Amino acid sequence: MKKLFVFIAIISLISCQGILDKDPLGTLDAGSFFQTANDAEQAINAAYQPLLFSSGNNNFYWAFGQIASDEAVTGGDGSRTGLTELDAFTHTPRTEEFGSFWALNYRGIAQCNLVLDKLPAVQMDATQKARIEGEAYFLRAYYYFLLTQVFGDVVLYTKVTPPDELKVPKTARAEIYNQIVADCDAAAERLPLSHSSTNVGRATRGAAYALAAKTYLYSKNWEKVLEYVGKVKNLGIYGLMADYQDNFRENTQNNQESVWEIQHSNLELGVGNSLNQWWLSKKVVDGYGFAEVTQQYYDSFDPTDPRRSFTIASNNQDYFGVVYKNSFSSTRFSPRKYLQAASEVTQKADGDINYGAIRYAEVLLWEAEAAAELGRPADALAALEQVRARARAQASNPATALPPVTTTVQQELIEAVRRERQFELGFECHRFFDLVRWGIAKDRLPEFQVGKNEVFPIPQSEIDLNPQLRQNAGY
Repeated sequence: MKKLFVFIAIISLISCQGILDKDPLGTLDAGSFFQTANDAEQAINAAYQPLLFSSGNNNFYWAFGQIASDEAVTGGDGSRTGLTELDAFTHTPRTEEFGSFWALNYRGIAQCNLVLDKLPAVQMDATQKARIEGEAYFLRAYYYFLLTQVFGDVVLYTKVTPPDELKVPKTARAEIYNQIVADCDAAAERLPLSHSSTNVGRATRGAAYALAAKTYLYSKNWEKVLEYVGKVKNLGIYGLMADYQDNFRENTQNNQESVWEIQHSNLELGVGNSLNQWWLSKKVVDGYGFAEVTQQYYDSFDPTDPRRSFTIASNNQDYFGVVYKNSFSSTRFSPRKYLQAASEVTQKADGDINYGAIRYAEVLLWEAEAAAELGRPADALAALEQVRARARAQASNPATALPPVTTTVQQELIEAVRRERQFELGFECHRFFDLVRWGIAKDRLPEFQVGKNEVFPIPQSEIDLNPQLRQNAGY
């Protein structure tokens, strides 16, 4: 199941003499490498590497989605000053995490462009070639989606670009959204519904449709959201797991609820999920405690909602083999998702829990949100109830827990869907971006500055390299 990412680890370790060591935005000299079907497989495998929440990647996407939101505050020992800056909205273009994230995602884009450029000339099985091409389109779309979430307008490269053509202005986010959807459509035409067990983790047709739906969600094209959600549902292969926690356990991952799941493995090769260490309380051996749950978020749950205890660790609960105490966090609460007991991994920084970038539960909540925005309460309530019903069934007393939402007042229904996203998707790296796209970040985040903090600053290092770049407003 993790075979693909074993290969990625090996590629990462030998990349000092390979493709990934090249200038990520320059012309990649792959002429002597990219000749066979095996070469093509290796090249597309390498395009997955920047996705990982590994210690080597320093992928701080989680910090933008969580630390900047009202669900979490930064903890730890103060060694990551950038996290403290994110929490207080004092970050600047020189905050390290932005430069790392920009370079990481453009490295992925460059690898995808390399595959798309070189693949047509390779003599190989047509089905295999189409699948690899589809993966490259999807991954490029995903990397660009992340970049637009974090930075807004960014530079758009859709081909292998020589150094003398790299210094170009940013492209408007709306135009990048169009490219993302076009890439998702191209991917969906080429990708299978699913993969064999040895290839689980590769992009699928459902993932491509879902990313297009999410892109339309961000552009508030509600009709298109419903169209692409319909495409996902019509594939007939997705559904909610009966047990919510099965989405966050090693042996029940990649299940029917998984639409796009980023694979991690405990191999001591740099392909593990470092959230297992970064989010673990620093009161526990090898924990860094870089994210602590706010009292506000804990209190916002209905006390009968079992997702609270599934998401948040609190006093006297079992906490991955130890008993959690109030002193484990400055807020008295810590996240539980993506964490494992010490006995399950060989080292804390290489956790086995995948990052579920898109779960089917979220797809249903996109449907509910779009239907509510369009004034279609029956459709919105039906999708919303599927998500709540699963949670209700796991409550200690399902007969009284989480009653169905019944309002047909449009704004009340929109608010109900928004609340459900927070409870269902807590600590899955969506919250800050949701607050921004809903236009309510200032209401929830006192330090937030309207007209500035909707996006993060372009890294100063990139502006120094490319004088055509213009800094985002306010920075």
